[in-house]
Amino acid sequence: MPEFVITPPPVACVPVAGGGRFPVRRIFCVGRNYAGHAREMGSDPDREPPFFFTKPADAVLTGGADMPYPPATSLLHHEMELVVALGVGGAGIAVADALGHVWGYAAGLDMTRRDLQNAAKQEGKPWDMAKGFDHSAPIGDIIPAARFPDPTRGRIALAVNGAIRQEADLSTLIWSVAETISFLSGLVRLAPGDLIFTGTPEGVAAVQRGDLLEGVVDGGGTVRTRIV
Repeated sequence: MPEFVITPPPVACVPVAGGGRFPVRRIFCVGRNYAGHAREMGSDPDREPPFFFTKPADAVLTGGADMPYPPATSLLHHEMELVVALGVGGAGIAVADALGHVWGYAAGLDMTRRDLQNAAKQEGKPWDMAKGFDHSAPIGDIIPAARFPDPTRGRIALAVNGAIRQEADLSTLIWSVAETISFLSGLVRLAPGDLIFTGTPEGVAAVQRGDLLEGVVDGGGTVRTRIV
């Protein structure tokens, strides 16, 4: 096989609680998967199946590192989420089997250039540059699935500068973790290393330079970053 003509990029990865690194292959994100957030975004949470968008693998920001305020926006929003890390791939995965494909879980932030997203929606254009920019996926250490056996319940919350902005329970997900994995596997063949951001509760709002974001999923990890 011919040599690479440029140096291959490094493999994006996320630290694992207790040691080791989880290599990231792809990042899928579920839109509007909590009823409250769907309503605050002007949608009906009862009528649509799950839909997905993606971020590049190297959008992950780990280790509590600072997040640079991105260019081309004046409306950067936080979206606190439970993240699923797949250790087994597959297509057409049954709901009953889906959790067996999970390697672990993490707390993550789907950072969004909301002004770019709103403009794209109005013009019928893709959201890519609103969602998939550099450092747009801060994520905490991955917790092995054995330490978080029930992703159907538990508090999920985000504080900005110590004040709670988002707070809900995983039981209020419109599509559960297992259902989300199953549905997505009917659209693409999933693979080890895929991350799925499972949606955000209501309370998304703008952040500014200097703001400290601290998120938690009870039993499923924490995430921290400062906007700089």
